[in-house]
Amino acid sequence: MKYFTIAEFDSPDEPGSGVNMHQDLLELLDEMRTIYGKPIAITSGYRTKEHNNYVGGKENSSHLKGLAVDIAIADSNQRYEIIRIAMLLGIKRIGTGKGFVHIDIDGDKAQNVNWVY
Repeated sequence: MKYFTIAEFDSPDEPGSGVNMHQDLLELLDEMRTIYGKPIAITSGYRTKEHNNYVGGKENSSHLKGLAVDIAIADSNQRYEIIRIAMLLGIKRIGTGKGFVHIDIDGDKAQNVNWVY
């Protein structure tokens, strides 16, 4: 990875767990960062089952498989740009929260979807 360290994707309760992230997603994030041209802060990457429960994640969360990340969003302009770039790169699962954008590449779930938290 060019712009991120694997530790940025660790579940807070399991140091080193960022290695469970799917390589395809990590490559997409690096490409996203190149296009965006500014730092991107990951607020959630891989999650252990325990941490997922703690944060109220869904039982079948893509974070559990290393197929999802949440990206910190400071304002609506950044939200728009992150979503635009994600779609440009072919990401077909995007969730939008007040302070974050969730992207995932979980092929076992519905595609071409955008939801709001």
